Amino acid sequence: MDIIDILTNVMYTAVVIVSFLLICLVLVQPSKSGGMGAAFGGIGQSVFGAQAGSHLTKLTVVFITVFFVLTLALAFLVGHKSGIEDDPGARLSAIAAEQEAAVAAEASADTVLEAAPEGEIKADVPAAASSPVVEN
Repeated sequence: MDIIDILTNVMYTAVVIVSFLLICLVLVQPSKSGGMGAAFGGIGQSVFGAQAGSHLTKLTVVFITVFFVLTLALAFLVGHKSGIEDDPGARLSAIAAEQEAAVAAEASADTVLEAAPEGEIKADVPAAASSPVVEN
């Protein structure tokens, strides 16, 4: 397990924790009509005070910023990691090199010597260095 895997796991955990805290923070904030804060008996005003709206709003902006930075960094890490393991350009060039090698091997190994009716080898057919000469 290398450092990128460890960092990715830590960032996944941080994103889950920040998103859970962000959900809780948004649900606690009082809206103009009361919202979820009023559903819990006015928890937004009684616990955090009268000016809690501005502080909760600032804290929400901070958590949203942290969430987006973590998410973008995590996307970069995962994309970089998969780009290293699965590079389509390198894979295509490897396939092309294999095909060229197969064509070259086929051309040099499959030179067929044709025999004349008397058992003589025809002179117009090139003989490969690695192919055996067959005499009848």
